[in-house]
Parts: sequence; C-alpha cells; structure tokens
Amino acid sequence: MTSGIVVSPEVADALAAGRPVVALESTLLAHGLPRPDNRRAADDVEAAVRSGAAVPATIAVLDGVPHVGLEPEQVDRICGDPGLAKLGIRDLPVATARRLSGATTVSSTALLAARAGIEVFATGGLGGVHRQSAETFDESADLGALARTSIVVVCAGVKSILDVPATLERLESLSVTVVGYRTTAFPGFYVADSGSPLDWSVEDPAQAAAVFAARRNLTPGAVVVANPLPADEQLDPGMHDRVIADALTAAAAAGVRGKAVTPFVLDHLHRASEGATLAVNVRLVLRNAELAGRIAAALRNR
Repeated sequence: MTSGIVVSPEVADALAAGRPVVALESTLLAHGLPRPDNRRAADDVEAAVRSGAAVPATIAVLDGVPHVGLEPEQVDRICGDPGLAKLGIRDLPVATARRLSGATTVSSTALLAARAGIEVFATGGLGGVHRQSAETFDESADLGALARTSIVVVCAGVKSILDVPATLERLESLSVTVVGYRTTAFPGFYVADSGSPLDWSVEDPAQAAAVFAARRNLTPGAVVVANPLPADEQLDPGMHDRVIADALTAAAAAGVRGKAVTPFVLDHLHRASEGATLAVNVRLVLRNAELAGRIAAALRNR
C-alpha cells in the first residue's frame, strides 16, 4: 500500500524494478462501453499495453480504497455493476470516507497514477470545455488536473461533442503541453482531424518521452500526446457531423444538461450510427494503449 493506495503485486513489482507501467482509467469500462463489450475490451486494452512492452495498471476505487492495478475478479466487478459511481478528484474524499466504490475519470486516474509513481496514462478522449460553456460554465475537471499532474496522457483528442477550439485554448492557458503524434491536426476522437491545428508534433515514442522528461525537469504538469486514428479507421466524417448535430439537438430537446449530456449524446451516437461509434471507440483506445506502452518503455530507457 502507498499512502492509502493499494498497488497490485504485478504493478508494484514492475515499479520497484523500474519496468514501464501504463495507467488505465476505469470509467471507460463502467460508463463508456456497453455490457458485455466492456469486459472484453478491458482485457483487450490491457493486452495492448503489454504489446507496447509495459505493464497495465487499471485504476478504480473499491470499498473506499483506491486500487492501482486490478485483479480479474475486480475488473469483473467494475464492468458488471450498473450502479457504480463515477469518481473525479472531488469525489475521491467522499468515496474514501464512506467506503464507496467507483470508477475513476481522467482527472482522478491521473492523480492516483502519479501518487503511485506511474508516469504514463492511456485513455480514449479527454474531457474539455462544453458547448454553451459561456452560459453553463461547464468545463471538465480533467483540464485543471492535467495542469497540476506530471504525467503523459495518450488520447485521441477530446470528444467531438465538446467545444474543441475552446478546450485547446484552456489547455494553453493552463500551460498543458499538447503534441500531436505524427500530426499537427488535433484529432476529434471519432475522426482524425477536428479542424483545430497544433503547434507541435512528435514522430516516435522516444520523442514523446523526451518531451515529458524535459517538462518534468522544468515544471509540474502533463504532456498530452494526441494520437489520431488512421483515416481508414475513423468514423465517416459526413456521418460523424450529421449524427453529432442530431444528438446535440436531441439532448437539448430532452432538457439534458451538465454532466448528463455526455452519456446521453454518446448513447444517441451509438444507436444512430448502428454501433459504428462503439467500434471506433474501442479501436482508438487500443491504439492509445499500445502507444502509451511504447512511450513508457522509452521513458524508462532514458
């Protein structure tokens, strides 16, 4: 146990031996993918990390105790419990004090990973600034957490239902380093290009590791590595734009607001695209997990 965090034996051994480890969030499994697809995806994502030469560490809170690295029966629990809470950083003290269980978001996963000594984290997409944020002030806690946490986050950009340009502006204001992986176009999760440009890119895992090592030596904060899907694996851009517009219209008509918007819209996307968004979601998470493993290995070799 590390400061109230239970680290699995495999992860603890890897960290003690200086082997590369990649953190994985559990909200994707509990709230981002339908059952039983989520349980199969959990194994596939961990396998992708291993294929990148690193040890996976899925993170969750069980009965009030943060766990870094889960055993198979614990993954079963995360994937099978429909009432599992969604825990950001602000929720961790409540879950810990009341001995509750929950899946960790990007913000809380990054925090717990860093506390355990893990420097690389793979996810699907970051949270960001929501549309109509000028009226709602709705901005993901992920952004502030990344400004404070020294970690590499490999992602496919932010969910395209968000305000992508505003999210990039906030990341810049928070001094979070953002680089594209072999691209200067910020990915839009389901599509390779959100339409927003990036100033910097890296060409291989070693360059990404070098950027993080330099950042770590200078100041706390994250390096976001935005990893787009290949064009032939993305969601059809025409379908993407049409379905996103329809989903946002349906959310507004239903009076859905705040944090309820994302799951509502994602469910609408899944149904309207006849499962195409789910397939793309799984593909991009697997690609991010493998790349994160390779970056973690490169970082350990520095």
